[in-house]
Amino acid sequence: MKQYLDLCQRIVEQGKWVENERTGKRCLTVINADLTYDVAKGEFPLVTTRRSYWKAAIAELLGYIRGYSSAADFRQLGTKSWDANANENVAWLANPHRKGEDDMGLVYGAVGRNFPKPDGGSVDLLRQIVDDLKRGVDNRGEIYTFYHPGVFHLGCLRPCLHSHHFSLLDGTLYLNSTQRSADVPLGLNWNMIQCYTFLALMAQITGHQAGQAFHKIVNAHIYEDQLDLMQNEQLKREPFAAPRLIINPDIKSLADLETWVTLDDFKVEGYQYHPSIQYPFSV
Repeated sequence: MKQYLDLCQRIVEQGKWVENERTGKRCLTVINADLTYDVAKGEFPLVTTRRSYWKAAIAELLGYIRGYSSAADFRQLGTKSWDANANENVAWLANPHRKGEDDMGLVYGAVGRNFPKPDGGSVDLLRQIVDDLKRGVDNRGEIYTFYHPGVFHLGCLRPCLHSHHFSLLDGTLYLNSTQRSADVPLGLNWNMIQCYTFLALMAQITGHQAGQAFHKIVNAHIYEDQLDLMQNEQLKREPFAAPRLIINPDIKSLADLETWVTLDDFKVEGYQYHPSIQYPFSV
């Protein structure tokens, strides 16, 4: 929690204003931030200076693991996070590749689970990684990535948290995640949860101990219509102690995550939080 608040304070004090073409808004911006989440110690990075809807963040992660490309599928899992980008993004609504209501196109997990090959066909990046890790193999060339510039025109949004690189060292599994752009008041709150939970799940289904998740953010920003709430509300609150994430131990395989796992298989203990803050969301 402290490292998140330190980043927020750094943006407020040191950030530079940048015009964002996609949203038409200005962003107070810093370049390069590095966050670490200690999964081994159970230090769940859940924001406590406002209420965080952590279940929706995990639902979104499950959708990425399953390769979903429809906002309806994400809603069924328990999150409406893709409704706006699928159905209100003006550029995407005019895109001839959009297949209709709720279609997200080729984005995030839909890319990672079916990564297009230039000679035809696709590669399931996540299955390759899981299969190798279960055999105790650390293949340094395997990255679960959603970043494929050749298919940007086929989706409603370029990926922000775009790559996850797992490393196995002396029986402990680590994760390096890379994010090109982070809406710090809103999106980063979820991204931290997702990096932590992804490592915890991958360690559990491949039979290894979880270590640390290292989260690299290239462009970290606060939108101009979020700044007052961040400065005068969230940053004035004292954080509570970190809660703990409990994952159903019966989750033992990638197939489990693809089929029967729901939000009921995740629980958070000891979560104390300040009241919600309704930050504006930019489509």
